Amino acid sequence: MTRQIIFATTFLITLVVFSFTIVRLISFFKLTKKAFPVRNPGKRLKVMFEVAFGQTKIFRKPVIGFIHALVFWGFCVIIIGSIEMITDGLTGSDHALKFLGPVYNFIIASGDIFGFLVAFSIVIFLTRRLFLHIKRFDGVEMKSVSHQIDAIIALMLILLLMVSLIGINSVYYEYKLLKNENIAGYYPLSQLVAPVLSNVSVDTLIVLCQVFWWVHILLIFIFANVLPYSKHFHVFMSVPNVFLSRLDPLGKLPNMENVTYEVRQMLNPNSTFSASAEIAPVERFGIKDVEDVSWKNYLDALACTECGRCTSVCPANLTGKRLSPRKIVMDIRSRMKEKGPRLVQHGKGYNDDKSLLRNYIREEELWACTTCNACAQECPININHPTIIIDMRRYLVMEEGSAPGKLKTMFNNIENNGAPWQYSCEDRLLWARNLEIINN
Repeated sequence: MTRQIIFATTFLITLVVFSFTIVRLISFFKLTKKAFPVRNPGKRLKVMFEVAFGQTKIFRKPVIGFIHALVFWGFCVIIIGSIEMITDGLTGSDHALKFLGPVYNFIIASGDIFGFLVAFSIVIFLTRRLFLHIKRFDGVEMKSVSHQIDAIIALMLILLLMVSLIGINSVYYEYKLLKNENIAGYYPLSQLVAPVLSNVSVDTLIVLCQVFWWVHILLIFIFANVLPYSKHFHVFMSVPNVFLSRLDPLGKLPNMENVTYEVRQMLNPNSTFSASAEIAPVERFGIKDVEDVSWKNYLDALACTECGRCTSVCPANLTGKRLSPRKIVMDIRSRMKEKGPRLVQHGKGYNDDKSLLRNYIREEELWACTTCNACAQECPININHPTIIIDMRRYLVMEEGSAPGKLKTMFNNIENNGAPWQYSCEDRLLWARNLEIINN
């Protein structure tokens, strides 16, 4: 009973701390703006199982992609064992899910195999980060020591989780073997490690099993509360982020309903097109600061894995321009972390004389984007970077009238002549006058 009380107290503290973090994040989401309506759940589930659980985009880099997929699939299996451990800790039972029969045996055996596979994969990830120069891990946004420490701490926690799990399985197998209980096949890989403990007494095995069990469960609790403050928060956020992806083709850029309505009315006053009842007066065109982003933009920022696949395929970045799609997303997260608590405390009128635009993201970065959508296509969790960039450009043009010179000329021509060229409608075909294409 004492063990259950200690466990329940620890579990309660974990839930309270985690709930505080989630409530805090929800309060930040309340600062954001509407995005697209979430419809078509069937298609969303298909995308989620294909991209998130199937890890299809990860496999574009086949070797390291497969290793990452092993870690993800391993977590999906091992989490079932973690749920059982929590149930055992609260109720005092032993292997509470045993009633599942053969299914349970398969889960336990799979969890044991994945424990080794995940541990091996994490060693590879740590080696790459510590000793190898991976180009896509570079960039101005990755220079901070905190980013490197963050990744290493998370990877070390996962490695320790796997080591403690292997310890539990190996000790438990050896204990059952000494008790003449046959559990061959339950722990196919741990049973290969168990002979190391062959000279250990039963009492010592019981103590070791308890030590590994407590280390593992406490690491789970610590990990759950560290993740929301780490880039590895994508462990929780990637699946919902993929489910809530934009389902429109990548090349379709979202328009503002207010502007669409006004333009249609201007071009055709007799049009039957009417504004939606949901259209509200525009507070600001586009994005200047973090309170102007949509809830999906902020969800993207929280889910970002900082893997750099987006930046590694960006043609602007590859030609030496400042644009890094990864930095754009990371800057939203950093700015919300800086300004969000003060906005919650003082309301949306709070101003700290800084903004996402210019203090974090330069105009030069935004105008370097070609909207080719290579970044969104490559992102393993379906982050849509161009929509953020377009909205920040929208603010520059529609609120400040700021744009590169050649673009301003084009805008003026569209406004005056109805087309990007400098000729009036009457003169637009003069270039073809002597080509016998049109009548003189």
